[in-house]
This record gives sequence, structure tokens and C-alpha cells, in this order.
Amino acid sequence: MVNWIIAGVLLTVTGTAAAYLYREKKNGKKCMGCPDAGHCAKCSGKKGL
Repeated sequence: MVNWIIAGVLLTVTGTAAAYLYREKKNGKKCMGCPDAGHCAKCSGKKGL
């Protein structure tokens, strides 16, 4: 019984994260969770800051 609960929690967390990434990619974000708050070269499309 405990194994089913743990599996359910893991599937819920994984599914929620996958749905978030899918929505953000669909909205055009290039790098989700960027540590530079979206100001890195990859996010802004520039070669430098």
C-alpha cells in the first residue's frame, strides 16, 4: 500500500513538472528557471551582456 502512495506522489510531481515545461515552451520561453533571471545570452538571444 505504501508503495502505491509513493508511486502516486512521484507521478504527480513528475507530471506537474512536465506540464509546466510544456506550457512554458509553448509560450516561447527558451530557458525556464534561468539563474540569471532571463538575462543570459541564451534567453535574450544576444551573444553577450
